Amino acid sequence: MELWPAIDISAGRVVRLVQGDFARRHDYGEPLEWAHRLVEHGAERLHLVDLDAALEGTPQNRAVVAAIAAAVSVPLQVGGGVRSEDDVEELLSQGVARVVLGTGALEDPDFLARCAARHPRQVVLGLDYRRGDDGEPEAASRGWRRGSGRTVADVLAESAPLPLAAVVVTAIERDGTLRGPDLKGLAFVLESTDHPVIASGGVGQREHLVALAGLRPPPPGRALAGVIVGTALLNGTLSIREATGACTQSA
Repeated sequence: MELWPAIDISAGRVVRLVQGDFARRHDYGEPLEWAHRLVEHGAERLHLVDLDAALEGTPQNRAVVAAIAAAVSVPLQVGGGVRSEDDVEELLSQGVARVVLGTGALEDPDFLARCAARHPRQVVLGLDYRRGDDGEPEAASRGWRRGSGRTVADVLAESAPLPLAAVVVTAIERDGTLRGPDLKGLAFVLESTDHPVIASGGVGQREHLVALAGLRPPPPGRALAGVIVGTALLNGTLSIREATGACTQSA
């Protein structure tokens, strides 16, 4: 299971939100400094999100992303406000390894299909969800402000034939809380798609990573391809070395 340290960017700063709430955000400093620091401490890849673009739908921190891409040698996976094929082309031309499509993919499935066909294994489906009153996970869009009206199962089924690099699955209600990932939801996703699955949301300690590394839906099924960790690495609860080690173990 690959570790993807997260750098979420808003107004040119590294921030972490709790459950996607901009009113509950913590500032951690300069993105480029954090990128260097994480790589120097052993990060082999980075996950970047332009939070402002995710909310507004237009690039807000693209220059920051470009600066990080130019400064570090590890693969970057970048999302947030990618709503056009030109956005995808621009990010890839800057040296980004993978581009994450969230709202654009949900609102226009043909857009996701075109981008995946043009850039096979370089496009990632970003699937962020909340559970409805019926317990069914619903995909969210527009910076998590809006429900899409589409279930996670439906979106995964629709994306099945596409040459995607992965599906990033974020449990919004767990994100930034440090209280543990949604193991049940992730097991459901692993059962529902053949694409590599990257978990996001809720990791706060080593034991959470060990549980994710050992997650196998019956009979047993396949494992998670990766995990995104943000707050726990930024606040020092976990080190890159400790987190990387936990990703290779299982409970």
